[in-house]
Amino acid sequence: MSATRPSPDATDGPALPPMGSLARSVALFQAFRVEQTDPDRFYSLLAADTVREIGRYGPLAGRSIVDVGGGPGYFADAFRAAGARYAGIDPDVGELSLRGDTPEGFLRASGLQLPLADGRLDLCISSNVLEHVPDPRRMASEMVRVVRPGGLVWLSWTTWLSPWGGHETAPWHFLGGRYAADRFAAKHGRRPKNDFGRSLFNCSAEEMVRWAKATQRAGTASVLDIRPRYHPAWAKWMARVPGLRETFCWNVVIVLRKT
Repeated sequence: MSATRPSPDATDGPALPPMGSLARSVALFQAFRVEQTDPDRFYSLLAADTVREIGRYGPLAGRSIVDVGGGPGYFADAFRAAGARYAGIDPDVGELSLRGDTPEGFLRASGLQLPLADGRLDLCISSNVLEHVPDPRRMASEMVRVVRPGGLVWLSWTTWLSPWGGHETAPWHFLGGRYAADRFAAKHGRRPKNDFGRSLFNCSAEEMVRWAKATQRAGTASVLDIRPRYHPAWAKWMARVPGLRETFCWNVVIVLRKT
């Protein structure tokens, strides 16, 4: 991973409302509504917001970062503009080529078995990927493995029982993932991109919070934060309430520091 220093205006990106504000939540929701029709707007805003959110845990300039599920490169642009030494890993060639050629500094590999040495990275992140792997705890443990002592792991994913848990098959996923996927196929004449049991799985907040606490008890990493990703700061308490967090958080963030 080669260091990329930003030019004076390299950090210029989408206008972002203040962190933790209701205005930020509204802006992200408005962008989310055009994810399919204007992906540049949505993913550029999400990437810029993610850089800012992760930056609250420490400086990013000069840090080595691997993004598990980096996709077509929006996050690469944002992190490199912040001065980070960024590399992406993604198993899906379709995702990697959504903007044309595969982005520079990406490796096609599985998050369930990262092709990286133990304890080398400053930061390992994953945005909206855990719900797309059959064993999210294994992927999260792999991310902890590859960061150095004192390094950070940042996980964010859409909970299954959230209104968007079924992705494009929502809200029918509340009646069952397979039913929702089959209904989508019957209506559109093709399987959904996020096909339950194949490319979409039930990843609950309860499962991952339990994993994080077990990791902390084992002395492997300490839990720094558990909170909703898109909500205002005052709604952080939702992530602490079992049941409620599954639906009303929409997307949960877990942050750990390796010990």
